[in-house]
Amino acid sequence: MDYGHDIEFGSFITPTAADPAATVALAVASERAGLDLVTFQDHPYQPRFLDTWTLMSFVAARTERVRIAPNVLNLPLRPPAVVARAAASLDLLSAGRFDLALGAGAFWDAIAAMGGTRLEPGEAVTALGEAIVLIRELWDVDTRGGVFTDGEHHRVRGAKRGPAPAHPIPIVLGAYKPRMLALTGRVADGWLPSLSHLQPGDLARGNARIDAAAEKAGRPSSDVRRLLNIAPLDRSVDAFADQLVALAREDGVSSFILASDDETELRRFGEEVAPLARERVAAERR
Repeated sequence: MDYGHDIEFGSFITPTAADPAATVALAVASERAGLDLVTFQDHPYQPRFLDTWTLMSFVAARTERVRIAPNVLNLPLRPPAVVARAAASLDLLSAGRFDLALGAGAFWDAIAAMGGTRLEPGEAVTALGEAIVLIRELWDVDTRGGVFTDGEHHRVRGAKRGPAPAHPIPIVLGAYKPRMLALTGRVADGWLPSLSHLQPGDLARGNARIDAAAEKAGRPSSDVRRLLNIAPLDRSVDAFADQLVALAREDGVSSFILASDDETELRRFGEEVAPLARERVAAERR
């Protein structure tokens, strides 16, 4: 299965508050290693972590080329209208280097402890769908008039549009369950699960649900990029690259994001594994 997207590679970094300089250094090292994307966990209720928005802004100022994204943004603790403004602002400040990855929410006790509204799983998916519509409406400065929405969970009354992002910001969803996968196929620009949370066959089943939902919504399944968080493997560069090539060939994955806080691992991934995997995928496509 090949959805035709360019192959890209990124890092998934823990925003550790105990050593903020080291966290930023890992992001800078990711860029120097040739990676395309640097991402950060977002758990606002976790006092051991830096605030992800603040961290991403700081990293954007310290880098020049690499794209930046949350992995994934905790929507229940971040009003979507504010997310839209913040995302567009960071995209403008970074010259079009921001991607928006969203989650419907987890760890509801911690979310409620921070003042968030506790939602049932179906409610959380509905709220996320409403948020995506609202965010895109606020980015759409070419449409006249304010934004009005009257959803079950998110409502605005004439909010002014803008600012427009520097580029069309992709909205990527962290999804596992059927309703989230269907939402991904209907409206999202990407699917971002973690391989460690999947069982054998889950990627194929998830792709099938996303593709069916996209087709039902009248959009090509290739509109949805397939991303994947992966863990470091204790194996050779050659074997690691072969595993990524297999995931690209069989499951359509085109963005591989290594979850690691080890600079040596990130450098090895960017400088050795990524070029080899990219070359082999290109050869298979030819």
